[in-house]
Amino acid sequence: MKKITLIAGARPNFMKIAPIIHAIKSAQDIGKAITYRLVHTGQHYDNKMSGNFFDQLEIPEPHKNLEAGGGSQAEQTANIMVRFEKELMENPADLVLVVGDVTSTMACAITSQKLHTKVAHVEGGIRSYDWTMPEEINRLVTDAITNYFFTTSKIANANLKKSGVADEAIMYVGNTMIDTLLKQRPNFRKPKIWETLNLQNQEYIVMTLHRPANVDEESKLKSLLDEIIAHSNNLPLVFPVHPRTAKILQNLNIHHDRLHLIDPLGYLEFNYLVERSKAVITDSGGITEETTVMGIPCMTLRDNTERPETITEGTNELLGTNPEAIKPAMELLFSGNWKKGKIPHLWDGNTATRIVDNILEFNDL
Repeated sequence: MKKITLIAGARPNFMKIAPIIHAIKSAQDIGKAITYRLVHTGQHYDNKMSGNFFDQLEIPEPHKNLEAGGGSQAEQTANIMVRFEKELMENPADLVLVVGDVTSTMACAITSQKLHTKVAHVEGGIRSYDWTMPEEINRLVTDAITNYFFTTSKIANANLKKSGVADEAIMYVGNTMIDTLLKQRPNFRKPKIWETLNLQNQEYIVMTLHRPANVDEESKLKSLLDEIIAHSNNLPLVFPVHPRTAKILQNLNIHHDRLHLIDPLGYLEFNYLVERSKAVITDSGGITEETTVMGIPCMTLRDNTERPETITEGTNELLGTNPEAIKPAMELLFSGNWKKGKIPHLWDGNTATRIVDNILEFNDL
């Protein structure tokens, strides 16, 4: 019997872990010797940012919630490590599977290896090469101590090989976030804001901003918003506000009749909006993957991306963080000349099944 401990910590993790749970259950149904324990680190502790994701994505209640949210990054890392060490000692596993690039990913990978438990990293090999991003440090540390790498792209494979990872440790399986997207797409549901604003298909823009380079400096955030408002062709701008960004916006006191600041949405409601939007403006990596699959134009306000396939193959364009880049991008969008894009290889909804099939074949667990 292979015992797998699955780690979920922050909002993006939940979309990635859900299909793996479903694939393990499917394997169990046909008599495969595999079992799992779901550990929620509690890194995202606001119910708007985590709780309803478990309901919407049909994830069972975690076997354990470490409740390690809050504090600085160092405090959070330490809290997760201390609490996960106790959890893993009390409930030993053959393999700890971590996903993505959040603090929980790194902290649980380190703890596992110190307890001589093998680690698998879903989304291994992703790189932005920007060490100012906390996520990049998390990726580098996690991949330095990972035993098995499940990758989303050939670019990720190449990054791992360049760092000395052996070919046999790399499994190119696709993207579990897209498994969730394709499974849940028929279930997308209309948020209240749709009726409140009388939104129409392709006649509004969705925004999300939360990265320090865009939101921490008030004058920079104001300049970005001013440019977006000025060049968005009089369309409504629907902006579900990350808690981190909300505090800064309060100080700015920005008001415009087309800028609609709303609370964070559930997964199904948010993607309902994205699927029907004219475009998305974001600094999130995961959203660029979802817009690529849904064929929605996406503008990323960052100087780099760890998901280059969304640009080379998908509908995403990297604008940088200079507000002056917004006007020409908007002109391209409204001229009808935005690129069409295509869906990357293996982003087909079957990634989690490939992951579980690989785990069942591991001889050294």
